[in-house]
Amino acid sequence: MTYTIVGLGNPGDEYKDTRHNTGRFALEAFRKEYGFPEWQYDKKLKALISKGFLLKVNGQKPVVLILPETFMNKSGVSVGVVVKNLKQAERLIVAHDDLDLPLGRLKVSFAKSSGGHRGVESIIKILKTDKFIRLRVGISPRTPKGVVKKPKGEKAVSDFILGSWKPSEKTILKKISKVVTEALHAIVLEGKENAMSRFNS
Repeated sequence: MTYTIVGLGNPGDEYKDTRHNTGRFALEAFRKEYGFPEWQYDKKLKALISKGFLLKVNGQKPVVLILPETFMNKSGVSVGVVVKNLKQAERLIVAHDDLDLPLGRLKVSFAKSSGGHRGVESIIKILKTDKFIRLRVGISPRTPKGVVKKPKGEKAVSDFILGSWKPSEKTILKKISKVVTEALHAIVLEGKENAMSRFNS
């Protein structure tokens, strides 16, 4: 049973350090942590891929990592080539930025709406189902009392998610990437329910 993990973002150096590329950043951290091969471009998928295994007590689990090389709102194009049915969709994990969560937090969810995230919307539209796992990584600032402070208005949201990380934010992102890596590992080897109970508290 192969798991497919997708890191959402936009291709190209100009977007590399933007908040909207948090999913790609997280998946690169995962690839390095577990010694997966260097990325290779797959023309059919229109994506960078890396294939490897996660070891468990009684064997190993095959995993395919995918970074779509389409822009965010076309992310489903790459995913749809790999995920062909509902069973495969349930073993799909999509890592992405989330405005509803503060920077430094993450959440594992399953069969939820896109929440307005265009990359997730694209995947739901192509697969014709929302029954896949999402690893939502917070990017929003907090107020001094810890309340999420999301930008308001379409332009403000666009400017924020396509803006680059501040050095202080990048430090937090690197720390949370370690937790993201652990959460992805847990989903594959322990199942989504166990991962939710461990990482959603």
